[in-house]
Amino acid sequence: MSVEARRREYLKALEIDVYTMRESNAEAEPADNSAGEQDDGSPLDWDALRRVVSNCTRCQLHQGRTQTVFGVGSQSADWMIIGEAPGAEEDRRGEPFVGRAGKLLDEMLRAVNLSRDTVFIANILKCRPPNNRDPSAEEMASCRSYLARQIELISPKIILAVGRIAAQHLLETDAPLGSLRGKKHQLVDGQVPVIVTYHPAYLLRSPTQKRKAWQDLCFARQVMDQQVL
Repeated sequence: MSVEARRREYLKALEIDVYTMRESNAEAEPADNSAGEQDDGSPLDWDALRRVVSNCTRCQLHQGRTQTVFGVGSQSADWMIIGEAPGAEEDRRGEPFVGRAGKLLDEMLRAVNLSRDTVFIANILKCRPPNNRDPSAEEMASCRSYLARQIELISPKIILAVGRIAAQHLLETDAPLGSLRGKKHQLVDGQVPVIVTYHPAYLLRSPTQKRKAWQDLCFARQVMDQQVL
């Protein structure tokens, strides 16, 4: 049995769901699927990655953007918050999760003694889809390596996936968000726990679900505490 197969059997025995970053089908695969390298052949550092993202033309979304939305927060954060895609205000300001949804996310973070400065917040997509429609498989594939490199650079202790699309893409599943909540998933190499919760924009439309989101945050905090023991 290979090392990878043995690891998966071990995690299965612990009742931990294991996933990898979503790989798109051949029709959705962009021509260039790497985050690129620096001139000396080394992987992109933060500044170089930001420059590459800001000049990206991999998919058609670059044609209508005001600017890319790279992400904000601490580059050495223990927590990484990953959402779906920028909206109109995010596209205008170049920062993820602003406006009413952003304020609610800030409140959610404060509830577990975190802040926008101590976590890192990013999206699956770095450009806004027209009319805030759902991202296509091709668009998510085009941005996939950028997010993967951000995760590598940050090396977070936990990822909080907010919203159905972010959760399904990260965990390579079509399962509904409700069935993904309340479980400890694993990303990439089995070392990064992923916890799923509702998107703040959804909570603004369905405030009765805020209690469940609070339960998700408490669960994430519990998983995080176990990580640092």
